[in-house]
Amino acid sequence: MKEKNVEPQKDPLFKESLHTCLLQITGYSSLYMSVEDLRKQVFSSENGGHEAMILKLWDLLMPNVKLESRLTKQWGDIGFQGDDPKTDFRGMGMLGLVNLLFFSENYPKEAQHVLSHANHPKLGYSYAIVGINLTEMAYSLLKSGALKAHFYNTVKGAPELQHFHQLYCYLAYEFDKFWLLEEPESIMQFNQYREKFHNVVKTHLQEPDVSLTLTLSSKNERK
Repeated sequence: MKEKNVEPQKDPLFKESLHTCLLQITGYSSLYMSVEDLRKQVFSSENGGHEAMILKLWDLLMPNVKLESRLTKQWGDIGFQGDDPKTDFRGMGMLGLVNLLFFSENYPKEAQHVLSHANHPKLGYSYAIVGINLTEMAYSLLKSGALKAHFYNTVKGAPELQHFHQLYCYLAYEFDKFWLLEEPESIMQFNQYREKFHNVVKTHLQEPDVSLTLTLSSKNERK
């Protein structure tokens, strides 16, 4: 302000606005580092916290069905590939699990609604695997800098991990609507439609006033 001869008396809002902008700019880099740290965390069956999270995910998505054992084919009912979900988190690490759990904790009805679509006999897809794939999409967009306008428009100050998780919720909910609308002939066409959805998102992100926000009221917002 001194360098540019900005006088606080004439423009009293400038200092506060500049401070907010600088927080947003530096905060984006800090957010990426936090997301990257979480992605590098490997799911461990020996970690009680990790185990509690995966079991909680089951309870939230399947509240009326008891998990028969920790290693079971039941995991396929929520979209994991094998008897043990930990093998599916290799690419995105704990970031993939935290996103899935955040969606179910904050939007339980919506998450169960999306899961019901994922289990559709004709248009179904692997809920958890697609969720981890969408986490990779969100991660790549963050890493490339494509999410700057979104966070600048939606967060007054430095964005935090919860804001990244909120973006994931938007992607998970919107992809489900997109998938059902497109009516793919087979899950084998997933990559094709995933890329199409990715392009839709990237187009939105080029809009100056972009805000990729799930408009439903979350559990936290209802409190």
